[in-house]
Amino acid sequence: MSAAGNEKGLRSQLEAGAASLGLALSDAQLDQLMEFMAQLQKWNKVYNLTAVRDPQEMLTHHLLDSLAAVAPLRRHVAGLAGQGVAASPVRLLDVGSGGGLPGVVFAICCPDVDVSCVDTVGKKAAFIQQVAAVLRLRNLHGLHARVETLTAPYDIVSCRAFASLPDFVNWSRSALAAPHGVWLAMKGKRPEDEIAALPAGVDVFHVEQLVVPGLDAERCIVWMRP
Repeated sequence: MSAAGNEKGLRSQLEAGAASLGLALSDAQLDQLMEFMAQLQKWNKVYNLTAVRDPQEMLTHHLLDSLAAVAPLRRHVAGLAGQGVAASPVRLLDVGSGGGLPGVVFAICCPDVDVSCVDTVGKKAAFIQQVAAVLRLRNLHGLHARVETLTAPYDIVSCRAFASLPDFVNWSRSALAAPHGVWLAMKGKRPEDEIAALPAGVDVFHVEQLVVPGLDAERCIVWMRP
């Protein structure tokens, strides 16, 4: 299949996957997701942003996997707006974002959320800045820092395959806005051992099962708050 034909096939799968997740994405957002994947492939050759090299696998394991968390995120953001407890825009910090997953996907699909992707590796933060410029995402920022050093109040602190839940909450606690701030941790199957090991001051208020189109694997979001 030609490169153009292959890209068309991937875009069709992306569109179908988004629809099956109940996400109404505009053509512009679908274009941005496809361009993000192209940037990820291009920079991956030099920067080793992800171990996944195959475009088909990148679509299911990265893009659709991250998209599965968009509807839950949108619901939570709408709830914050309804309560009037968070500043506008809602601020999200994606920890250990690497190649921008799920942070860049969140920024594309939730333009009303201000997304900062933090990573200790400078070239990964630089990649996020590059993506923000190429996709003209004014709500996306790359931060080169250790999460423990961040004290700006974020309404939501997210991660995907970053660390154990106890490490994640301990390292990012200073970045979480009180009293309405929450942690959104994307995990595989429900991590009972990690939940049991959480410090006493952390409340798991919901474990949300996710279904990723085209991926036969367990996924969930562990929602937590202080």
